[in-house]
Amino acid sequence: MAEIDRITRRGAIAALGATAALGSGEAMAQASPRKTFVLIHGAYHGGWCWHKVIAILEKEGHKVYAPSLTGLADRSHLLSTSVNLDTHITDIVNLFKWEDISNACLVPHSYGGWPASGALEQIGGQVSSVVWLDAFIPKDGESSSDQISPFSKKALDEALAKGEAGRQPPKADQYSLSTKDYDWMNSKLTAQPNGPVPQKIKLTGALQKVAKKTFIRAPKYPQKMFDRALAECKADPSWTTYIAENTHHDVMIDQPEWLAGILLKRS
Repeated sequence: MAEIDRITRRGAIAALGATAALGSGEAMAQASPRKTFVLIHGAYHGGWCWHKVIAILEKEGHKVYAPSLTGLADRSHLLSTSVNLDTHITDIVNLFKWEDISNACLVPHSYGGWPASGALEQIGGQVSSVVWLDAFIPKDGESSSDQISPFSKKALDEALAKGEAGRQPPKADQYSLSTKDYDWMNSKLTAQPNGPVPQKIKLTGALQKVAKKTFIRAPKYPQKMFDRALAECKADPSWTTYIAENTHHDVMIDQPEWLAGILLKRS
C-alpha cells in the first residue's frame, strides 16, 4: 500500500509503524471476532465506491453492507424530485430493520454524514461505533444549502434552473488521486438528488451517545464544514481523530488498506 505521509491521532502521533501493521492481512485477522460494518457513500457515489474496502474486510470474515441511497448508482432509476433527506435517512433505517443489524460500525462518507446522523436518531441502539470519514457532522436545524462545495452549489443552481431532479457529478479527479481508477469512477458517478439540500435536519444528539466515535479528515479536499467537525471532535475526548495527508476525499479508493485497518481498530 502507499505510505501515508502523515497520520495523526490525538493522543498518539507515533502511528506510522502501526499503520503499516494495520495494513497487513495478518494483523487484521488477529484484530477481533467477526464484525458488522455499514458503509454509507457520499454525494454522486454509490455502494460501488467501497468495493476495495469491502473486499479487504470480507476476506477477513467480517460482514459488510454498502447500500446505494435512493436515486444514486444502481438505484439511479429512482431519481425524482420527491427524493429528500428523509428518503436517505429511511434507506439506512430500513436496512438495519430488514437485515436485523445490531452492534454495527456505521461509516458515513462526505454527504453520507447527513442521513447517517438522522438515522442514528432511530437506530442508535444498534450501532456500537461510528467512523465519520471526511464527512459532515450537522447540527440540529441545519441544512446543506450553505454547506455544500462550490462546484456542487454551481451544479445545483444549473439543475434547478433546468427543472432537473439531480445535479451532475464532477469528474473523478475532484475526489481521488488514484489515476488508474478514474475511468472506473467516471463510469459510476451519477447525478445527486437535489431534494436533500434545503431540508433541515432534526437531531437530538444520538450521534454523541455512541460509545466509540472516530473522525477522519483528508485535508486535500477543501471543505470548511469538515474542518469544523475535525476541530470539534479534537476538542471532545469522546472522539478519536485521524488526519490522512496522502489521500484525496475518496479515502476508500485512494487508501483502502489503511482505511480498512482503521475500521477494524476503531469498530
